[in-house]
Amino acid sequence: MGPADAQEIRSKASRSNADPAAAQDVRATIDALSTDLYKVMARGLGNVVLSPYSVGITLAMARVGAVGETADQIGAVLHAAPGGDLSAGFNALDQALAERPGKHWMFGQTLELELAIANRLWGQQDLVFERPFLDELARDYGAGVQVVDYKTVADGARRTINDWVAARTRDRIKDLIPPGAIDAQTRLVLTNAIYLKAAWRKRFKDAVAGTFRRADGSKVSAKMMRLSETLDYGAGDDYQAVRLPYAGGFSMILLVPRAGKLDSLERGLDGSTLRRAVTGLSNTPVKLSMPKFSFRSKARLKDVLGELGMPVAFTSRADFSGMTNAEPLQIADVIHEAFIASDEKGTEATAAAAQVYTLSIVPLRQVELTIDRPFLFLIQDDETGAILFMGRVSDPTT
Repeated sequence: MGPADAQEIRSKASRSNADPAAAQDVRATIDALSTDLYKVMARGLGNVVLSPYSVGITLAMARVGAVGETADQIGAVLHAAPGGDLSAGFNALDQALAERPGKHWMFGQTLELELAIANRLWGQQDLVFERPFLDELARDYGAGVQVVDYKTVADGARRTINDWVAARTRDRIKDLIPPGAIDAQTRLVLTNAIYLKAAWRKRFKDAVAGTFRRADGSKVSAKMMRLSETLDYGAGDDYQAVRLPYAGGFSMILLVPRAGKLDSLERGLDGSTLRRAVTGLSNTPVKLSMPKFSFRSKARLKDVLGELGMPVAFTSRADFSGMTNAEPLQIADVIHEAFIASDEKGTEATAAAAQVYTLSIVPLRQVELTIDRPFLFLIQDDETGAILFMGRVSDPTT
């Protein structure tokens, strides 16, 4: 079933009005989630890019349909107060972000900000979803459930979802869900996609060759961009920080560890210390040199989220009866991919997240059977039950 043929199940509930105070509450959630995810995903020495917003909003939507311990654990990973309403915060933040895109005239030129965010659920065509769940999706996330058929055309459904993600990330993320991640047992996939393309308010000078030192002490030749400008700047014991503004109300904030302080900076990061680092800045003339860069990260977050505090959602103990009572569901995987490219003109960044829900199977008690003595066997036709062969094995060596 392709996108043009798909049917959408959507509540008639109207989008809720934005509450600015709620947006501030969810900002603290994203701060904390940012550092939690980063600490786990950045354990190696390689490049890392992630979207805590994309991951966070999919978790928040999952929490809408979760019940009991499952909901509590998802809320804990999101640093939400027990019973707290994250949906109102994401709704307010989403509506605020929707006002950002557009063209901006500054420094004698027109600079454009592109920003697009979309949420969508993809449900099995014969699965009945709970009305309160659909209502909250519509009110606070602007989302409905697109009907697909996992039971008979699982890979076709996978391609449909991937095509939707690719279209909303300008083809930067083409194959979010890999082959085999969706099968006939899949019942629901929950997705978010976000795309940003922003120009610097002040363009960097053309990059020139320079040296970049890796964390292990080795050196590489990099293309270094240069900018001399009054910028928001600050410093802590372990780092220096600078804010680089884009046209349209976004900024990139750089946290630069002091020599030998990368490990201590990363270990000490949490939501509150991150917020202090990015807000304690003041106008300072800065002569900045930084490398151009472009890379992507892709991660399966099942183990990461389990480690952060929500293991039950991935087991048969999961309770997503707030989504549907037709069949028991558990999360099979959470897939996240992000891309970023930054050069003299600006930055392009995009990310997508998908949660794959499968039928929940209660594990059976394990039985150990050792066949080390004579035994009987029979071969039957399963449809009719007719026994075609029967026998006994007294000595398998003769």
